Amino acid sequence: MTKKSFGKYGYFCPDDTKSAFHEVDAAYLSANGIRFLILDIDNTIEPYENTEPTKKAKDWFSMLKSEGVKAAFVSNNKKARVSLFNKDLGLPYIAGAGKPFPFSVKKAMKIMGAEKEHTLLLGDQIFTDVLAAHNAGIKAITVPPIKDKTDILTKTKRWLEKPIMKSYERKKSK
Repeated sequence: MTKKSFGKYGYFCPDDTKSAFHEVDAAYLSANGIRFLILDIDNTIEPYENTEPTKKAKDWFSMLKSEGVKAAFVSNNKKARVSLFNKDLGLPYIAGAGKPFPFSVKKAMKIMGAEKEHTLLLGDQIFTDVLAAHNAGIKAITVPPIKDKTDILTKTKRWLEKPIMKSYERKKSK
């Protein structure tokens, strides 16, 4: 992946966006040759305070399984949070992932037997999820945060993401 292929903001631009995780459906996955998904949890699949997946999320994971798509969680959150959320799903996971560094993404890919060209990372943050994906050589898709935190660090990151997303939207409309 070259900087030019992502427009003005290089690696920071996602490869695609959706309004919610469940829009990454069977048709989308098939059309894009995706057989492996690396997933963030917090604010991507569920808000921070949801300790378990909702029925909508469970149905989506069932769809992935029925389509033969392998999935794994790569989260910067703590093991206790990730393992509790994953309890009924039983997916491979890496907690305390250290995104945007690519190591945990690559480890999850190895666990799943994933090839780069058939793998996608789904997350809500540019400076962790998109960069981790691009640093690992795979594509990234973002969704808006479900329920954002209001702390100063999160607000600052979201403010810094705005021009990047505007650049992405300009690129997409061409």
